[in-house]
Amino acid sequence: MGKISGHEPVKLIVGLIGQEELFEKTRKALLKKFGKIDFISPVIAFNFTDYYNAEMGSNLKRQFLSFKKNIVCEDLVPIKHFTNKLEKKFYSPGSRRQVNIDPGYLNLSKLVLATTKDHQHRLYLGKGIFAEVTLRFRHKSFIGWEWTYPDYLSLAYIEIFNHIRNNLFAGKKA
Repeated sequence: MGKISGHEPVKLIVGLIGQEELFEKTRKALLKKFGKIDFISPVIAFNFTDYYNAEMGSNLKRQFLSFKKNIVCEDLVPIKHFTNKLEKKFYSPGSRRQVNIDPGYLNLSKLVLATTKDHQHRLYLGKGIFAEVTLRFRHKSFIGWEWTYPDYLSLAYIEIFNHIRNNLFAGKKA
């Protein structure tokens, strides 16, 4: 029988999708809740799907953030609840979402995303939140699975996650 032990803290990451002008307000709210942001990716055109266009318009952008203070894995549930409430704060007068906020975590071996949607490859964490291992680290880079969203397979995203992982790895060696 294996010995039960805790899990090392992990790196909180957040992905934003929406109109770029809302990103600064969103970052400020996330900074207030989770502390110092230690990485902000360049803004990337989000043109992998039109899934959000009816709700948030066209010409959407994407940006990723990571936070200096690490979290415990179990915190992903309340973090997803917080980001869902934050999305509602930014609803348009017609009660339409203007920014999508996707929290997750990264460690040396994987990128995990939180979601409210169940699927065969997702595990239930509790309180209406599921998690999926979206990327795994192999052969010196993150790679996807058959269920990985196409944008997360793009070279631009992979480079961002490799960069965040390298910063995390450098901190673990110190």
